[in-house]
Amino acid sequence: MIEKATVLIVDDEEMVITSVRAYLELETNFEVHGFTEPEQAVKYLEGNQVDICVSDYLMPRMSGIQFLTRAKHLQPEATRVLLTGHADKQSAIQAINEVSLYQYVEKPWENAQLLMIIQNGVERAQLMRELQATMSELASANSSLKDVQKKLLRAFL
Repeated sequence: MIEKATVLIVDDEEMVITSVRAYLELETNFEVHGFTEPEQAVKYLEGNQVDICVSDYLMPRMSGIQFLTRAKHLQPEATRVLLTGHADKQSAIQAINEVSLYQYVEKPWENAQLLMIIQNGVERAQLMRELQATMSELASANSSLKDVQKKLLRAFL
């Protein structure tokens, strides 16, 4: 059973966090955590698993790209989305390249579009975790098979 999805929103404008949280709480059963201070969001990521990080691009002290870089380092499977009020092709390219950005969304956004992006991003993160777990299981099984193979060879040689 897949656990309840967790969404992290970082924006220096409380109204943006309130708006996205309210919409997600109406439309989904996601657990939503919002932070106006990127540093607090980083601390949250250090101790809590999230499925998706949605960050504003322009914030004081830490840009959205800087925050998402930290998020990628702490939780590489979590999906990363950048919100911006500034249509800047160069910053979009930078974000895609530096933080493996899943989606770049311009403000004001369409609620239905943002919901679809977040739902797909959550599913992506959960599938990535399942893939990692399966790969670990396969590596362990492969290692066990190699041990059995070595024992068999020793027994017959």
